[in-house]
Amino acid sequence: MTEIYLIRHMQAEGNLFRVMQGHYDGAVTPLGLRQAELLGERFRGVPFDALYSSDLSRARLTAEALQPSCPLPLRTDPRLREIHVGRWEARFFGDLQHEEPESIAHYLLRPGDWQMDGAETYRDVAERVAAAMEEIARRHEGQRVAVVSHGVAIRCLLARLLDLDVNEPDRLPIALNTAVSRLLYENGRWSADYLNDASHLDALQLPAWERSPTFWAEPLDPRREADYYTSCYADAWRAAHGSLLGYEPEPYLDGAVEHRRADPGAVLKIWCGDEPAGLVDLDTRRGAFFGCGWVSLLYLAPAYRRRGCGVQLLGRAVMRYRELGRRALRLHVAESNADALAFYRKQGFTELSHEQTGLGRLLLMEKKLGGPRHV
Repeated sequence: MTEIYLIRHMQAEGNLFRVMQGHYDGAVTPLGLRQAELLGERFRGVPFDALYSSDLSRARLTAEALQPSCPLPLRTDPRLREIHVGRWEARFFGDLQHEEPESIAHYLLRPGDWQMDGAETYRDVAERVAAAMEEIARRHEGQRVAVVSHGVAIRCLLARLLDLDVNEPDRLPIALNTAVSRLLYENGRWSADYLNDASHLDALQLPAWERSPTFWAEPLDPRREADYYTSCYADAWRAAHGSLLGYEPEPYLDGAVEHRRADPGAVLKIWCGDEPAGLVDLDTRRGAFFGCGWVSLLYLAPAYRRRGCGVQLLGRAVMRYRELGRRALRLHVAESNADALAFYRKQGFTELSHEQTGLGRLLLMEKKLGGPRHV
């Protein structure tokens, strides 16, 4: 009998930002690294005979978390990758919900019947992942193997091997990041001891972002919607400095106009359903020579603060500057703005320098950006 521990990868930025990842090979998150650490502790001392993963980095890094206590070479197989979603690759889920609500509903509610030009179907994914797993099981007959793959890929595989219906999401949900299924293979037949167990994560609290609403965005013309832009900036100023002392709207509005002129998608109005929820203003020219992307403003309306929503706005900046090939993201934060400072530090920003202003210290902060691949 072959014993296979099938594991979903750690949290990646696509999960955090609510991006359709597919084959998009983005970075993992600090929470993801902690999940992988707990996964490694779960399997400490377990004598695996082989270690496999998808060739996408979020899966490879998860598999590597098992190596310290089980020093095995990692074998990667592209057949273990996530579903490829065609034109939806690296798109924000909220934008797709707004633009293609019927197709997204079909994808969520009856995924086994979903089709789109240029994308894989659930059946395509099930066939390639099952072929890989069959080879692994036969190659390691009578041994214990760990295999790291992806949410939809695992779901497709389990449905195929265990004769489950992928069109019943409640019966076969997408596994949590680093969740484990123990599969048994004997005499050409598959069975399961348990499915999608994430008990090693019990010590982690459910992140607030998982309970937060999903946003969509559209380009904003700062001149046409000057009142909205300036009201957002004023509220952000007040939150940072405690009052509107020193705030002059015209320079910031003029700057936003220039940002949009240089890049039509640089200034975004953020929506929650039909309600305005925030603003993103990127100066895509600033810092380009040094390989940096500059964030002029990330603004979240008060109703959405402290609900884990801010990462979706940050995701807009990260994805845009990755697309432009920038290596880092920079912004200013008032030292007095404790909430913003805590948020950016949690998201991997570090302080580069500071300057003293009439309103207090202004910190220059930076977040390194990995280099994703569309593979």
